[in-house]
Formats: sequence, structure tokens, C-alpha cells
Amino acid sequence: MLRQSISASSRALRSAPRPMANKPLLRPQLRIAPSAISQRFAQPAATRWYSEAKETSGQAEGEKTEAKGESGETDAVAELKKALEAKENEAKEWKDKCLRTVADFRNLQDRTQREVKTARDFAIQRFAKDLVDSVDNLDRALTTVPADKLEASTKNEELKDLANLYEGLKMTEDILMQTLAKHGLERLNPHGEKFNPNEHEATFMAPQPDKENNTVFHVQQKGFRLNGRVLRAAKVGVVKNN
Repeated sequence: MLRQSISASSRALRSAPRPMANKPLLRPQLRIAPSAISQRFAQPAATRWYSEAKETSGQAEGEKTEAKGESGETDAVAELKKALEAKENEAKEWKDKCLRTVADFRNLQDRTQREVKTARDFAIQRFAKDLVDSVDNLDRALTTVPADKLEASTKNEELKDLANLYEGLKMTEDILMQTLAKHGLERLNPHGEKFNPNEHEATFMAPQPDKENNTVFHVQQKGFRLNGRVLRAAKVGVVKNN
């Protein structure tokens, strides 16, 4: 059947009349119905309208996002500032505690040093109180020897033994007082000084026209001072003129 159709088409072409050589070939023209043209131009041209609401909403969303971002950053910065302020306050508190601790420790050191020094200085206080009675007895023994007999001992052979005894007791007293002075014990002899109630004890008062008031004119018992502290007040007689 294919061969038959091919052969039939070729025969038709052969039998078709050929155009004239001197006549140009006419191109077929398309005819458009006027109704179609009127319908085409009657319809308005399609216009694209873009909604500004979407852009506005997009801008608003962007602004909201930016505002949220800014607010989020602001909140984060505020939280960091609060945390930093809290840490600074905590650091100040710890610094204050450390300074107070250091000050307390230094005060404790100073107080301990003072207590140690006081204990060392007055460790012999009880011993010194018991010793001053012996010093008083030695001093009384020296004062019982009259001065005129000491002067006469240079001429009288019988008084030389008394003078030698006196010199021995005097040397013993000097050495004893030097030893006590090394340990802070000092003897007070306020004869001729102004009366001091912190160091002197007035046992009696008497008028002395040739002396001023509140002057010590008689020492009944000598006093002692241990490292600046009065161990025993001196018993004295004070001038009291009317």
C-alpha cells in the first residue's frame, strides 16, 4: 500500500500543469476577518500591577526583625552590664574582707608583740617585789653608820674595821643595784623633788619655811620602778606651808 500511495502521488505531480515561464509566481495571501481584528484591538492590553502592600509588609517585617535584633542586643548588653556590676560588687566585697582580714592580722601581731614584750619585761615582777625588802635592809644597814665615825676611822685604828665593813656593804649594794638595773629595776629616791602622786605616797606633811610647797623633804622608804611601771611607791614627807 505504501508503494501504491507513492506512485499515485508521483503521477499526480507529473499530470499537474506547469506554470508559465514569463509569469511570476504569486504568493498566497492570508485574509483576516475584520471581526477578528476588531476583537483583537477591542480587548484592552493586559497591565501588570504589583502590590505595594507586600513590599510594605516586607519592609515592616524587616524593620520588626531589625528592632527585634536591636532589642535582643540591648537586652544582652543590659544583662552583661548587670553581670559585670554584680561581679564588681562581689570583687569589692572580697577586697574589703581581705583588707579587714589583713588589718585584723596586723593588729593581732602588734598586740601579740606587746603582750610578749610586757610578759618579758615584767616576768621578774614577783621576784623583784620579794627582792626589794632585802635591798631596803641593806640600805638601812648603810644609813645606821654615822658619818663622823667614818671620818674618824682614818685616825682611830679601832674604827677601821667598821669603815671596811661599810665599804664592803656599799660595794655589794652598788653591784646589786647595777644588776637590778640591767633587768629594768630602778630605785627611786625623790628627796628634794616635787611630789608626784603617781610615784610617791605622802605619809605626812610638815611646814618648811625654807622650802616650797609640795616638795619632798624626807624619804621614809625608797620606791622602785620596773621598766617604767611603778613597782612600789616611795613613802615621803611633803612640805605644806600655811
